[in-house]
Amino acid sequence: MSDAIEPFEIHVPDDVLDDLKRRLAATRLPQQIDGSEWRYGAERSYVEELLTYWRDKYDWRVHEAALNRFAQFTSEIDDQRIHFIHARSKHEDAVPLIIMHGWPGSIVEFMQVIGPLSDPEAHGGRAEDAFHVVCPSLPGYGFSEVTKSTGYDAHRIAENFASLMARLGYARYGAEGGDWGAIVGNNLARLDADHVLGFHTTMPIAAPMPGGEADLSDAEKADLADYQEFEASGAGYQKIQGTKPQTLGFGLNDSPAGLCAWITEKFHAWTDCGGQVENAISRDALLTNIMVYWVTQTITSSTRLYYETFKSGRVGILDGKIEVPTGVARFPREIMRPPRRWVENHYNVVHWSEMPRGGHFAAMEQPKLFVEDVRKFFRMLR
Repeated sequence: MSDAIEPFEIHVPDDVLDDLKRRLAATRLPQQIDGSEWRYGAERSYVEELLTYWRDKYDWRVHEAALNRFAQFTSEIDDQRIHFIHARSKHEDAVPLIIMHGWPGSIVEFMQVIGPLSDPEAHGGRAEDAFHVVCPSLPGYGFSEVTKSTGYDAHRIAENFASLMARLGYARYGAEGGDWGAIVGNNLARLDADHVLGFHTTMPIAAPMPGGEADLSDAEKADLADYQEFEASGAGYQKIQGTKPQTLGFGLNDSPAGLCAWITEKFHAWTDCGGQVENAISRDALLTNIMVYWVTQTITSSTRLYYETFKSGRVGILDGKIEVPTGVARFPREIMRPPRRWVENHYNVVHWSEMPRGGHFAAMEQPKLFVEDVRKFFRMLR
């Protein structure tokens, strides 16, 4: 295995884009019951409109160029080629920070925050808040290589990312993550605690404390009720991806319409959008995120992370308290919003923010709120 770090630039061949247009033009849309809207899943009229826009108006080359404005690299770790953005600040004493996406996200989630984090002065911030930003594609996701062996769970990814930060020469660094990025972050804060300066997360994970819900406020009970509703009616994808991801992959890897509907339904359900996806994120941002999965054919390997982590059980939070200083940004439409006392039972919480708006894809939905909270947390630790 080589320790080499190789420059990388995204360039999708024209024939891949031409093939996509042909497939979109040949889409067979499913029938939908009148008036059912999103109750059965992705709503036909919105997906049809999105597919038409994708085929006729969306310009991948514009967004490819925007992604390529960031310096990108690959390096082989644990027999996997890992892709990452490395936005070094002009300030040598900036804090190294690894920011980690989840599913069905990608590096596209962080397009609006990498600049403000790495070059705060150019975005109305202060020099002393600068970060050297490392933004990897999870193994099996996007421009990282598809996973080629079994056992690639969240713990193993954390081991890889610890190796990546060491390879980049960062002996002390911060970590930030939501969704799978939060779970990888849990593992990273535990297994590389000597090097992790602090862990910021938008999705803390916590088990109930003794006594359950008896001493919770009405607001905390309402938050738990929301999560119970999600488990009852919105978590079917976890069962499929956690048990038979390969079967699902045949449809999603072959059909752009299927991939679009599968991912878009999650953005509709998990963002603070009031029932209209584009209230939270732009149509082009949504499609660019979907495109990352399509052009790399990584949707199947991305879903395998559920299978591997559910099978291993290495979530990284229930094996004793994480002692690394932890900051929590709590967005009101995040999927899981456990009570603060439960969270403090699992993490060394030194910073807690209640956000006024935003959901599961915090950096994408509310980039300014996200950036300011990351800055505020790490000011305590610099």
